Amino acid sequence: MKPPVMIIILSTVIMGTIMVMTSSHWLLVWIGFEMNMLAIIPIFMKKFNPRAVEASTKYFLTQATASMLLMLGIATNLMLTGQWTMSNILNPAASNTITIALSMKLGLSPFHFWVPEVTQGIPMLSGMILLTWQKIAPLSIMYQISPSINPNLIITMATTSVLVGGWGGLNQTQLRKILAYSSISHMGWMASVLMYSPTLMTLNLLIYMTMTLGTFMLFMYNSSTTTSSLSHMWNKLPLATSLVLLIMLSIGGLPPLSGFMPKWMIIQELTKNDLIIIPTLLAMTALLNLYFYTRLAYNTALTMFPSSSNMKMKWQLENLKTMMFLSPLIILSIMLLPLSPMMSTLY
Repeated sequence: MKPPVMIIILSTVIMGTIMVMTSSHWLLVWIGFEMNMLAIIPIFMKKFNPRAVEASTKYFLTQATASMLLMLGIATNLMLTGQWTMSNILNPAASNTITIALSMKLGLSPFHFWVPEVTQGIPMLSGMILLTWQKIAPLSIMYQISPSINPNLIITMATTSVLVGGWGGLNQTQLRKILAYSSISHMGWMASVLMYSPTLMTLNLLIYMTMTLGTFMLFMYNSSTTTSSLSHMWNKLPLATSLVLLIMLSIGGLPPLSGFMPKWMIIQELTKNDLIIIPTLLAMTALLNLYFYTRLAYNTALTMFPSSSNMKMKWQLENLKTMMFLSPLIILSIMLLPLSPMMSTLY
């Protein structure tokens, strides 16, 4: 794809998301979602092959269905209230329809089936955009309409998302699918606290995006797409092996790393609101995620796989890839926990 075309497409994607975030009028929000969806598809099909076309088609169909449901919810609300503003959704039917539409866009369970398939079919860079930037717009709308969301609906979807994210990733060997299930699980954690502290959801989103960007960049720098290709990293990039170990444990939510902070605060917030079973279930299911992150860390840093050649060292070629912002992203992904007293004053 030529640079001017790429710039136009990327600016349309960014414009669409910013329109959704800044609008208080439902029609503009819907137009922003459509702009974003139609502009992201050429980015997914940058490497033009049948798998990318299939993934883009799946993405288009699910997002178009979600947009249709969103418009149905907006029209229902318009009929009953006579206004386009987002501030008050008084009718439960309109609220539930809009929530379900946004959950489809996010990939919350039970509308999660497209996320691993689409992520696996597209290039690593496009997958990184899908699992980070594309989450901002639906979550910003959920943030704005959080007072009128049905708590039972959102908590059920959040809990099943964390369960699906844990169970689904266990048997995977493809890194993109593992990160897609990780994304479903993190979206579940965010949705669980949405009703009680939307600001905390935003903090979780920022930390999740930081960790996911850092992970994708490390994998792209090593040109890894499977767990077996990670096992050669000690040979090519010795320092990166320890960084993958740390960043994986951070995404899993182990103290004293950054990923522990949002999980700790969410469990604290839910228990403050007299919910005991939900945070217990979330914490137990987080162990499933931790298992497959630890497996990745084991493949990368803690073992040396048997090889058919007698030479242990690979032929060293200079890595010409440049990963901007990789160092600050890794530092943020690992060392944010001491800031948690300051973060806890924000919500």
